[in-house]
Amino acid sequence: MKTIRQAQDLAIHGAAPAFEQQLHVGRPNIGDREAFMQYAADIFDRRWLSNNGPLVQELEDKVARHLGVKHCVAMCNGTIALEIAIRALGLEGEVIVPSYTFVATAHALQWQGITPVFADIDPATHNLSPAAVRRMITPRTTGIIGVHLWGRAAPAAELQQIADEHGLKLMFDAAHAFSCTSGGKMIGSFGACEVLSFHATKFFNTFEGGAVVTNDDDLAATMRLMRNFGFEGLDQVSHPGTNGKMIEIAAAMGLANLPKLDEVIAANRRNYETYAEALRGIPGLSLLRYDENERNNYQYVVLEVAEDCPASRDRLVEALRAENIMARRYFWPGCHRMEPYRSLFPHAGLVLPATEAVANRVVVLPTGQTMDAEMVQTVVQVIRTVVQHGA
Repeated sequence: MKTIRQAQDLAIHGAAPAFEQQLHVGRPNIGDREAFMQYAADIFDRRWLSNNGPLVQELEDKVARHLGVKHCVAMCNGTIALEIAIRALGLEGEVIVPSYTFVATAHALQWQGITPVFADIDPATHNLSPAAVRRMITPRTTGIIGVHLWGRAAPAAELQQIADEHGLKLMFDAAHAFSCTSGGKMIGSFGACEVLSFHATKFFNTFEGGAVVTNDDDLAATMRLMRNFGFEGLDQVSHPGTNGKMIEIAAAMGLANLPKLDEVIAANRRNYETYAEALRGIPGLSLLRYDENERNNYQYVVLEVAEDCPASRDRLVEALRAENIMARRYFWPGCHRMEPYRSLFPHAGLVLPATEAVANRVVVLPTGQTMDAEMVQTVVQVIRTVVQHGA
């Protein structure tokens, strides 16, 4: 790794990259390796690899307790968890979602013959705008899916009020928000249910996995049937279903990672605060802030590049990548500009001005356990150099 002084002119003059190895957004956080290996040994000894094994059950119990909810239904990944939750809630017709989210949120609807209707976001929070949601309701609307983007809570109370007024189901995509709070309350118990992702890139991972958390007994029971082909007992199928089960080795990874959550948060927060201080005063740049009154996982360092910044957002991304800093243009260009939605709704952008503006100015910077303050300073120095030279 180059020092800050050596990094000053890298992005402009084409010297050796600032980092020998690439820095990635969402590089996996790894918990207690020894604990994981012991869990793995126990799995081999039991020869119980899947089908609601003891480690899956233990993980479900510990996640539910951590989030303060009655039920955690573990799944093989977050996308299947979305699909099962959507089907278990009986959603159909049209469901309102943000376009500024990972495309799986929309795909989970489209895959099941449900039309995702894209509502605009609040440019200050990047989350769904309640006023925009109201404008998109039609007689075919059956539900709303809010997304807690960057781990910062969506306006749950306002969305619940809208849902109640119009007789709609409300659920949340909480893929970014594990171990975060809203109003001092752990995200996980808002709406009818909330969907978690435990993918490798997430703050808390099980290699690959996900879950639905809820306080609704009947909904949880239905989803447990659905994730295992509808089996209620041996040779007894009582509900349509699929294979959405989490396997034991994934649960082992989760159990090894759970005790280390505070350590990961501490590392993320140190990096976030270092970024915030180092970026201060660079013209045309602003860091999306976390509410320090809430519990945050600080997994995403979200930089906004203003139109009057001397260097464009895309120029910054290009320069950072040249230095092995794999910054990302999340969630560019928005789901509505991806297929099949681009073809189905070619004029959706007309009602999504904030979505398009935010998608065109955001860049997400690397963070996580593998980075330290000096590395963050080097990243920022590359940014500062590019902005100073303009583009």
